[in-house]
Amino acid sequence: MENFPIIDLSKLNGDERSATMEMINDACENWGFFELVNHGISHELLDTVQRLTKEHYGKCMDQRFKQMVASKGLEAVQSEVNDLDWESTFFLRHLPVSNMAEIPDLEDDYRKAMKEFAVELEKVAEQLLELLCENLGLEEGYLKKVFYGSKGPTFGTKVSNYPPCPKPDLIKGLRAHTDAGGIILLFQDDEVSGLQLLKDDQWVDVPPMKHSIVINLGDQLEVITNGKYKSVLHRVIAQTEGNRMSIASFYNPGSDAVIYPAPALVEKEAVNSQVYPKFVFEDYMKLYAGLKFQAKEPRFEAMKNMETIVNLGPIATV
Repeated sequence: MENFPIIDLSKLNGDERSATMEMINDACENWGFFELVNHGISHELLDTVQRLTKEHYGKCMDQRFKQMVASKGLEAVQSEVNDLDWESTFFLRHLPVSNMAEIPDLEDDYRKAMKEFAVELEKVAEQLLELLCENLGLEEGYLKKVFYGSKGPTFGTKVSNYPPCPKPDLIKGLRAHTDAGGIILLFQDDEVSGLQLLKDDQWVDVPPMKHSIVINLGDQLEVITNGKYKSVLHRVIAQTEGNRMSIASFYNPGSDAVIYPAPALVEKEAVNSQVYPKFVFEDYMKLYAGLKFQAKEPRFEAMKNMETIVNLGPIATV
């Protein structure tokens, strides 16, 4: 198995630019995942976010998780659990409107660090969208514009902890799924592993690496690129030891953004080769909510069937 793609963003500024762009393109086409180093987010901020996330879990969430495990009798399960994940999570919304002030139990320094972290991640997400445009031969700013809708993109963070699990063979940390949205930026534990992606019908570990940001592509980028780039199945394997931290930030289209294959990419193919639907992002998310852990193809098919019912107007631009 070839090595997991690790992209050094600082190399975009020198004579290794074209090789780095080629690596990004290859990762998008063949992996759906890659790991970023030298991404411009300070190591000090990353260390602060990691420390405060782990402290917050210990103070506010650990006990609640243990109560949930006890109430569902999960310590003693004998057969595979298919309707539940071994994870403790909470969600933060940054754009279009932050809900950071409303989340209970967050201490001020943690709130401040997460706010700063979100600003930095947003910059990286937008830089990556530009790089993808360049690799795809799309006009500058195309992806950002498509994501924009009328109020700008949707951007939020899922903060997860995967505590030690007594039966990791029977309970997944997080069941296999593709991500519904746009571009996902993950800051994961550098000591406790568990994240895997499916490549060539084999589960491959996404290596924990200090201060890196793992990137993966969601269903929306598969649609917009007309399948040139794919969203990929991934899962989290629970571990018997260690509490794995995972902070996944989702840079997604705005709720009313209209998503469809980029005409420039459809034109390059044979006549009528558009295999992906055209839809409003919010409608896709409603469908995804109930079907997250199932294959993505029937979701695309369902959106295609809706297309005939709904006549979608021209795309909203910035």
